[in-house]
Amino acid sequence: MSNKPLNIGEEARVQMPMKTVASLIVLVAMGVFAYTELTARLVSLETSRELFENDLLKKSEQIPTDQEQHFLLEDLYKSVEKMEKTQELNMTNKVNIEFLAKQLEKALEDIENLKDKVRENKNGNGGHQ
Repeated sequence: MSNKPLNIGEEARVQMPMKTVASLIVLVAMGVFAYTELTARLVSLETSRELFENDLLKKSEQIPTDQEQHFLLEDLYKSVEKMEKTQELNMTNKVNIEFLAKQLEKALEDIENLKDKVRENKNGNGGHQ
């Protein structure tokens, strides 16, 4: 074995299968994409942290009027939520009432049919006795 130095120059050629080249390109692209996503996420988190800290500082400097308005808004939201729940219950009740009304109509029709059958039996049996 001779220890021949490796000559790499402009004229050197390397052969690689296309599958390996494509895999390398895909891996590099995925790495770049992942790095970009991580960087964007970090920037987003840092920005939201800064905004949060600024909001805390502003809240500590709020005047009583702002706090009162905040409480009023909270109360309004609670009232709206109660009204939404009541509305949902009313819609359910309406469906139930419509269903019961249909059932009652059917029951009344069945009662009328039974009355007619009883009358027919009385008329039919009364003449045979």
